[in-house]
Amino acid sequence: METGTVAELVGQALAAARAAVETDDWDEYGTLLWRAAADWAGALQIGLELIGSDDLIERETGCDLLCNASDQNEAVRAETATALVAHSERETEGHVLWSLARATERTYDQRAVPVLVSLAGHPDAEVRRQVASSFAGVITGLADGPDIRALIKLTRDQDPDVRNWATFTLGFQAEVDSPAIRAALWERTTDENADAREEGIRGLARRHDPRAVPLLAELLDNAAGAHVHTFSAAQIMGVPELLPALLEYEPDGAGVTAAVNACDPVHRAQLDASAWDLVSALHQLRPDLDAAVYMERFDRDLSLSLVATFGSSIYDVEALLARADGDPLRAAELVVTDLAT
Repeated sequence: METGTVAELVGQALAAARAAVETDDWDEYGTLLWRAAADWAGALQIGLELIGSDDLIERETGCDLLCNASDQNEAVRAETATALVAHSERETEGHVLWSLARATERTYDQRAVPVLVSLAGHPDAEVRRQVASSFAGVITGLADGPDIRALIKLTRDQDPDVRNWATFTLGFQAEVDSPAIRAALWERTTDENADAREEGIRGLARRHDPRAVPLLAELLDNAAGAHVHTFSAAQIMGVPELLPALLEYEPDGAGVTAAVNACDPVHRAQLDASAWDLVSALHQLRPDLDAAVYMERFDRDLSLSLVATFGSSIYDVEALLARADGDPLRAAELVVTDLAT
């Protein structure tokens, strides 16, 4: 795509944005900018020019274009982050700051964290809501990091949508744990906003907090059905108390079967035994692979890790056993065959 074509698409997007201010139909604008961003070099150049404009819509469009370019092309992320961080120090318009917060997330650059922390106190609830969502892409991984402290504060925001998104990001997307995080999530379990309450419950369940068990059972007993994330939380919690409610659901692709298997003590015992037999068989067949089974802290899936001279490999234990019709020895043989090809 030629740079001139990018300029044409951006020009059309700007016209669509000015029309959307009246119609509130932003579909054409979004489509045009996404197409323009496919040429990362041209999109970067024009985006950097637009965020320096005196025109609000042009600056907003510049942020959105840089966001799309970063989303599609890793090569522009560092330069985009540098420009957006600098621009955040002089931008005052809420609409532009909303787009800027969203764009900084797509850079996946830790320099975005102070920007989002600062914007977490913005008077516009829409900006704070976007900030609560945008932290997901730049989580530091520190339980007491500035991003987590800002998210905890946002879970107590006066706006229910801000609380909901902050609780989702903190509870479901941030893979960190601390007493302060659990306290914030526990507060939301009595939130008058149903979505924020559910996110608080699921966030506690992901941290294996026993207080979440009866609350998670309530979500599963909902006559309207449970959210897919509730099944995921039940799978991570993995306790038999949730099994009766889970068995009321038809097995499907929403994670019901995985949650049932995780909460069924018989299935878990069988899986643990098969995993041990699998590792033992691999040590007999290929002791050089240093086979080991592990489970991530915020997950319920067992993984098989292998280390060899040519690199490392990871298998999902249940998927591997399914390939072998449940036979651990056959599963070990499949691994050896895979590594030989």
